[in-house]
Amino acid sequence: MSPPARARPLPRQERRTIVGESLAVGVATGAYGISFGAVGVAAGLSVLQTCALSLLVFTGASQFALVGVVAAGGVPLSGAMTAVLLGTRNTLYGLRMAPLLAFRGWRRVAAAHVLLDESTAMAINRGSTAAARLGFLTTGVAVFVLWNVATLGGALVGTTLGDPRAFGLDAAVGAAFLALLWPRLSDRRHRLVAVVAAGVALGLVPLTAAGVPVLAAGGVALLAGALDRTGAPD
Repeated sequence: MSPPARARPLPRQERRTIVGESLAVGVATGAYGISFGAVGVAAGLSVLQTCALSLLVFTGASQFALVGVVAAGGVPLSGAMTAVLLGTRNTLYGLRMAPLLAFRGWRRVAAAHVLLDESTAMAINRGSTAAARLGFLTTGVAVFVLWNVATLGGALVGTTLGDPRAFGLDAAVGAAFLALLWPRLSDRRHRLVAVVAAGVALGLVPLTAAGVPVLAAGGVALLAGALDRTGAPD
């Protein structure tokens, strides 16, 4: 798939739609940072350390993995390696998003910090580079701001707030992501890749460490893309 056309300016209504969708995703995702803030403090991290993880690491799954290992009594290095393993999926996103967004220099470096599941989903299905950039940046910045504010709030309140998963916030984030990706499954090949990737991930869940099923599912998508580029038959 070639990068979308760059020349067409975005109509006002399209801009409003993209921004509205992006902010909705940002609120749904960012609110879950409350849980990370509370869990981080409960695991023995200070408020400053918990907030620093959200500011500097800023990838939810990796943050939870690191804190989970520390809370279970593991050494910080082990937690860091688990976080890195989970974070490698962002590399797959970067390979796809770099030509799509066409950022250069410091802009590419800055964009890498908000390269998330949600910002990728909001950019990947757009019809122009301008629309892809708007969806990516609006979503990424919204999630970054709200996630960090929520992390601070959760860390200050601590465990007295309870786990926001009891309110279904984790399900809401996943549902929003699935809804954004659903239009990509209109093609038979895409549906087949999605089913195979999901099957591989589910099969590996009871057999491997956390993060490996996600990487394996991404590998299925990469393999499918490589076969598609070589002109493999349907």
